[in-house]
Amino acid sequence: MMNKHGQKADNFVHGIREHLRIGSTLSETVKGKLSMGARILQLGGVKRVFKRIFGIGEGEKLLKASQCYLSTTAGPIAGLLFISTQRVAFCSERSIKISSPNSELVRIHYKVSIPLRNIKRVNQSANVKMPSQKYMEIVTIDNFEFWYMGFLNYQKAFHCLQQALSQSQI
Repeated sequence: MMNKHGQKADNFVHGIREHLRIGSTLSETVKGKLSMGARILQLGGVKRVFKRIFGIGEGEKLLKASQCYLSTTAGPIAGLLFISTQRVAFCSERSIKISSPNSELVRIHYKVSIPLRNIKRVNQSANVKMPSQKYMEIVTIDNFEFWYMGFLNYQKAFHCLQQALSQSQI
């Protein structure tokens, strides 16, 4: 029993270390986590955050929310990955600057929403040099790839996504 709890604690500590390693600086990462936590509390929990950001479809239930990073060509973006009975969605923890059509800089949150029916496959991957660094690749039916990394609890997130996919195909 102690060994099982010790292993869970080791996995959790590794998840925190991995999550902090991907961030730009420790202070920026901590500031982002505190800001996200405050926003979640202010809105009344992760279910309400999900509902406010993405809306909820008929019969849709949020299954899990995980802090992680989405890999982009500009580098990893910290945020929350939501797994529901109908989709996988990601929202950045901080807004990013983009150019509007009239060349003004505007701040928006980076969002991704993928209906479960549009997911072709989900792959697990690990860094060859550091196998403890795990990645989750979601490939859509139109062959877009989304790479998520730096989970606090990678196995729980992956298992929940696998369950959601298997339930959506029934």
